[in-house]
Amino acid sequence: MTWNGEEYQARFDRIAVEGGDVHGEAALIRSFAPTTVLDAGCGTGRVAIELARHGIAVTGVDVDESMLATARRRAPQITWYRHDLVGLDLGQSFDVVVMAGNVPLFTPPGTEPALVTGAASHVHPGGRLVAGFSLNRDYTLDDYDAHCRAAGLNLEARYATWSRNPYTGGEYAVSVHRSP
Repeated sequence: MTWNGEEYQARFDRIAVEGGDVHGEAALIRSFAPTTVLDAGCGTGRVAIELARHGIAVTGVDVDESMLATARRRAPQITWYRHDLVGLDLGQSFDVVVMAGNVPLFTPPGTEPALVTGAASHVHPGGRLVAGFSLNRDYTLDDYDAHCRAAGLNLEARYATWSRNPYTGGEYAVSVHRSP
């Protein structure tokens, strides 16, 4: 899939201008009071930039150069890496690793366990992996939870939205898994 980072970002800019909340993901992540965050699948940096605005040290990773070009233009002070999340090894760990924007659904089928393992390997002991994604595309919560367990993470909370509405079923979930 080919992306256009400027067009993608323009959509969120329009939502913000119209009064929509485009920072729900960052608000949830900030509630954990992290000092370091890895935005895995950062796209144009919307979440990372908002976290950095609140004094959190953020690193962004994405495979798409167009998305990263937009992120770099918008926030050159943040460290951005171009890398596939499958097999990711930055040699560092973070208080929170966040995968917003349906990241697991953009991973080639069959690579989801490696995606979760790579993301989980960057979580500090006691830290969290937080992911939100649609559940109507052949990747289930049972699958995701199993991949998190295999990576050594335990389910801490599950929400229906980034604003922490209770999850009672449905087509979208935000999962918080914690490292022991």
